[in-house]
This record gives sequence, C-alpha cells and structure tokens, in this order.
Amino acid sequence: MSLQLLKALTYLRGASGLLFQIQRNTAHIKTWSWRECERERKNVANQAEAKVFFCTSSTTSWGSKKQKRRVQLRSAAADFIMSNPEIEQQLAPFRERVQEQGNLVRELKAKGAAELDVKKAVAELKVRKKALEEKELALTPSVVSFDRAKMEDLLKRRFFYDQSFAIYGGITGQYDFGPMGCALKSNILALWRQFFSLEEQMLEVDCSMLTPEPVLKASGHVERFADLMVKDVKTGECFRLDHLIKQALEKLCKAKDASAALQAECEDIIIKLDGLSKQELADVLAKYQIKSPLTGNDLTEPIEFNLMFATQIGPTGLVKGFLRPETAQGIFVNFKRLLEFNQGRLPFAVAQIGNSFRNEISPRSGLIRVREFTMAEIEHFCDPALKDHPKFSNVASEKLTLYSACNQMDGKSAQQSTIGEAVSTKLVANETLGYYMARIQQFLHAIGIKPECLRFRQHMGNEMAHYACDCWDAEILTSYGWVECVGCADRSAYDLSQHSAATGVRLVAEKRLPAPKTVEVSEIVPNKQTLGKTFKKDAKAITEALSKLSLDDIKSVESQLSAGGQYKLTLTDGATHELGADTIGVKHSTKTVHVEEFIPSVVEPSFGIGRIMYALLEHSFQCRDGDEQRCYFTLPPLVAPLKCSILPLSNNAEFQPYTQQLSASLTKAELSHKVDDSSGSIGRRYARTDEIAIPYGITVDFDTLKEPHTVTLRDRNTMKQVRLGLDVVVGVVKDLATARLTWTQVLEQYPAFEQQETTK
Repeated sequence: MSLQLLKALTYLRGASGLLFQIQRNTAHIKTWSWRECERERKNVANQAEAKVFFCTSSTTSWGSKKQKRRVQLRSAAADFIMSNPEIEQQLAPFRERVQEQGNLVRELKAKGAAELDVKKAVAELKVRKKALEEKELALTPSVVSFDRAKMEDLLKRRFFYDQSFAIYGGITGQYDFGPMGCALKSNILALWRQFFSLEEQMLEVDCSMLTPEPVLKASGHVERFADLMVKDVKTGECFRLDHLIKQALEKLCKAKDASAALQAECEDIIIKLDGLSKQELADVLAKYQIKSPLTGNDLTEPIEFNLMFATQIGPTGLVKGFLRPETAQGIFVNFKRLLEFNQGRLPFAVAQIGNSFRNEISPRSGLIRVREFTMAEIEHFCDPALKDHPKFSNVASEKLTLYSACNQMDGKSAQQSTIGEAVSTKLVANETLGYYMARIQQFLHAIGIKPECLRFRQHMGNEMAHYACDCWDAEILTSYGWVECVGCADRSAYDLSQHSAATGVRLVAEKRLPAPKTVEVSEIVPNKQTLGKTFKKDAKAITEALSKLSLDDIKSVESQLSAGGQYKLTLTDGATHELGADTIGVKHSTKTVHVEEFIPSVVEPSFGIGRIMYALLEHSFQCRDGDEQRCYFTLPPLVAPLKCSILPLSNNAEFQPYTQQLSASLTKAELSHKVDDSSGSIGRRYARTDEIAIPYGITVDFDTLKEPHTVTLRDRNTMKQVRLGLDVVVGVVKDLATARLTWTQVLEQYPAFEQQETTK
C-alpha cells in the first residue's frame, strides 16, 4: 500500500472527529498571589487521576456494573491558553516555579552534586510539573463528555476483550481478545507490516519467547528489572512498596490532627522516595507503622521482586530462563546472521511482532498495564558516525507536537515543529530518529488516533538510559491521561556491545576505508606449556578469557608485568587467577587494513499494541445525538474488524439467494463481513452492527427482487444511505475500505435513500 493511500485515511474520520466549540469566556479569571499559587498546587495535586486535558470523577473496575462515570474531554490546551493572555497570566506563577526547579536540577548536575540531592530535586520538579498541567486542565473548557464505564460495558458485552479465566474469577492484568478484538488487533498489525516492514523493506524475524538467563544478564534485565514489594503476613497480598508508602503518607498528611511538622516530614519523604534504599524504605515502613491497606494486617520486610517471569528450561531444572520482557534481545543475538543475510551492508532494519511478559505487582487501567502484551519492535542498525536517513526528505515537512526536556524543565507547553526543523536544530538527535518519529505519527493518524491527542515527549536526563543518545515517547491522550504507546530511542551501540562482551562473538560491521592504513596490533600471547602445567583444567578457560581482553585491558596487563607484578584475571564463573610473565606476554605488531570494523548503533521504535488499541477505542467511541443508548465505534474502515454487513430486510425466503450471492462476492474480494438475518427490525440490526464498528451495511430489500437488481448501502458514521446496483456494490465497498473512495464521493455518484433507517 502506498504512503499516499495511507495518508488519505487521516481524512476519513468524518463524524468520529470531535467538534471543538471553545467557549472563550475568561471573565472569571483572576491573578493569584504566590501564597495562593502554592495552596492551589497542593489542592490540584490530589484531584483527578487524569493528568492532562481529562478529568474523571471516580475509579472503576473492569466490566463491573457501576454508576456512569463521565470524563470531560478538553480542547487543545496549548492553543487555547496561548490565545488567552488572562489565562497565561494566571499560569505564570506555576510556570515560574517549574522553571525555578528546573534550573536547580541543572545546577546540581553541573556541580556534580550527590545523587540523592539530584533525585530529590527531580522529584520536586515532577510535582510542580503536575500542578502546572492540572491547572492547565482546570482552565481549559470541556467540550465533550465521555463515559468510560459505558464504553467498557460495550467492549465486554460485544466481547472485544474480557478478563482472562473470567469464569474462575479472572486474573488481574491478563485479557482475552474476542472475535472483534482479535480482528481489530490483526488489522492494526497487518497495517503496521505494510507501513513499516514492506514500505521500508525490513527483515522480519520471529524469535523464541523463552530466553536463557545469560542473555538477559548481559542486557542488564536480571540486575535492574526489579521493584521492591511487601506482603500481607496473613493473606499474602502483595503491594509495591513505593506506591504503598506514598499513599499512606499522603493519607497521614490529610488527617485533621496532622501537625505542620508531620506534614512537612511526610512531604519530604514522598519527594525523596525514588532515591531511598531498601533499608531506608523499610525504616519508613516501621516508623509510621504502615499496615496493609486492605486488611490492616502487618507487612513483611521489603522484598526485591524481579518483573520477569522466571522458569526452568528442560526436565533437570538446571537451566534457568525467563519469559522475555521485550522482543528486542532476540534480534540483537541474531545480528551477525542478519548482517550476513543483508550481504554485510548497513543500514538495515529488522522487525519483530510478538508477545512479551512483565510480572507487574499491581497491574491496572485495563489494557494499559498488563502482564502479557503484544509488541511490534524495529531495530534499525546504522553506522554510529552516519545517522542520516535516505528517505528523510520525504517526511521533513511533517509537523509534530514536541514536548522537549527543556520545555518540561522550564514549565513551558509542548510546541509544534516540523521534524526537519527539529533535526536541524538538534532538538531531535539525528535524521534516522526523526524519520521514525514522523513515520510513527503517520501510522497512528492512519489507524484513527486523533492528531490533537498525540504528542512526542522527550525523556529528561533522569529518565534516559545511560547508554541512550536521545529518546522520545509517542504519548496518546486518553481518559487515564497521557499514555506512552510508542517509544523511539537511539540506543547507541550498547546492546551489541554487551552481548559481544558476554559471548566473545564479534557483533561488528565493516566499512571500506577511502585508502589503506597501517595500524598497531597488540595481543596477549599465552605460554601454553606453562599455563597447562600451572593451571591444568582451567588453562583452556584462561586462554579464552585472555583472547577477549580489550585494548585497554592489554595495556594494563603489560604495565603490571613490566613492573614485575602479576595480572589478576577473573573468569566468567567468578574464579580468579594470577598470571605472571612466565605464563603470558604481550606482542606488538603492525598491519595494513583496507576496512574498518565498528559496532553499529541502533535506533529502536517500540510499539505497545494493546495500549494503541485502547487509545483508538476511546478516540472512536461515540453515542448517537439524542439517543445515548445507541453507542458505536467510528473505527476507520482499514482497521475495522469487519468491513461490511449484509442485512436482508426481513426473513423472506426470496432474499436468501441475493444474500448468499453478496456474501460470496465479498469473500472473493477479500472483504470480511457479517450476515445478520436474525429477527428484529432493520433499525435494531443497524445498531448492533454499529456497536461492533462495521463501517458499511448492505440491505437486501423488496426492490432487490426487481429488475434491475439494486441494494442500499449505509454509512455507519453518518447513517446516510444510497441505492446502487447489486453488480457494483462490492466494488464500491472495496474502494471505500481501501480509501480509494470517500463516502462523500459515493453520495455524489448514487441517489440517496432515506426510508429504512427510521424503521424501529
């Protein structure tokens, strides 16, 4: 599918697009003092769970029967605020406080301050940022009321997805997709493949989910992929420790008898939480006698909980493994073979779609935080010194909403910029990263994500992995606030370097030099006879370890041996051996080389398919004007679970041959469809097909029986119908489903029909 065709999809939203009617009434606005600003910051920080543009009145559990919960959708806040000087004046104290704290963070980092002081300053910066965003929310008019509970009830009733093992009580954080959810997910992934794998000519792999421990040790997941938790000593219920302490201390602060000193002490601990050690958190737990919030029982000492699912590979249980926490590592360990397949040429990209697993302590928010989820990841390998992209000029004019780290620290809003400008000013690190950010936006718009509800947020210094050059998250606005749905990071050469060091396999690429050059070569030369006599069975392992030493290590060996000392070598099993000049030596030589070896850099776009699906469902959920009980999804035809429905006007036997003929023709045209010949009025059946997001409906009526044979074609979003020939309707639906034709064009070509929709 061409890029132009996919771009055309963004214009097909029709009735699904929100009509923002901004009421610019600012008569109520006043200027606040610093004291009022600080008081409002504390109040706002404890309000709605949604962080930006959304507010909600209560929380909910999945699929339960509950009071309707309405969420007020806000208009594009940045544009509205910038056009209202009075609002900007009211926000000025909040912006100044964020900027003041951002400058403090910069100053502490520049001075090399203690890590705990930096973390404390960053935590306070986040609190001030949240207060600013909450205040922006409060000042932005609400224009649409969204009922999340009603949408979730519809998703469950029509089995888009539901909690896994529901008849056994369900498992938190695990979901099964029903027929409509499965079809929607498949269509999104099919479009993803067309948009990225085919358009960019990527290599696609499908690697094992079961990963041996050494792989994840090398990647750092075994050591760092963990949270602290505590357990209820009687029930065994688990709680994430930092979340539990924060909630308990916030409750203490709100108590009527809480002294100013206690409030200040609790607030100070909350700010420092991210930087506290395991023992310090245990001390806080004991000092404030924090109990289980569910039962009031005592809690265990803090336990380190690795977020990966551990298992044993094979019947002996001796080989430890994990269910993969991401799909990327399978690509990295196969880099050498992939490079060979690509004839040794860079750049090239590898794609993989598959499930990953994270054993979340407290999964929540439906599909947004789960334990098993589908990822679609790309690893783009390129020369670290040459990160230009050959197709960057195609997207340079693409305009993105960018929320830079600088703007976050200075208390400013996200700003719009073309990706070309962002790369040229080095706001985005390089062309390859910028190219994928633009393509991510085009893809999300194509599947139906609203442009006004999408932004790219840059990781601040404290969020960025130590090895990353730059990282941006595509965040989508939902009723839960801004949700990270796609990560796009320049991971440098970290992953390949780690796996190369762990295995001794050279995961490198080569490039031809403009002219041959002479280089010095240093290598360890073992005295095999002496090594064998001295270390016996360990001699082979020592020789292999010596061959993996880096140039800096070899220099260190040489200096120690020259000083008459011995070099202490540590093997992979932890054993150490001291080697003297009688067992090893250092040899220097020169050689002429025509190629240069280097470890490629990696740019990684990583898509969370479940989160994207949920955001898309929220953005496309609508209720009919004047009839809130008739709810439906305005999913674009390209990703809609079914493209068309066939509805005979009644159960008249004469309609059956035409129904069967249409079904066969749609199948031959590769159009998924549903035949609804059940009882009930045609209006009720239209409503049922709308609920499962079928964009078009073909009705077989009594006029179909006459010559020339005709049917009606109905559009889901507008509910308008046209009458057209039986022999052309399948072709029209095919063109509509692939964006070659718009519904407006159909209305211009065929006569309107307005009788059946009113039938109840």
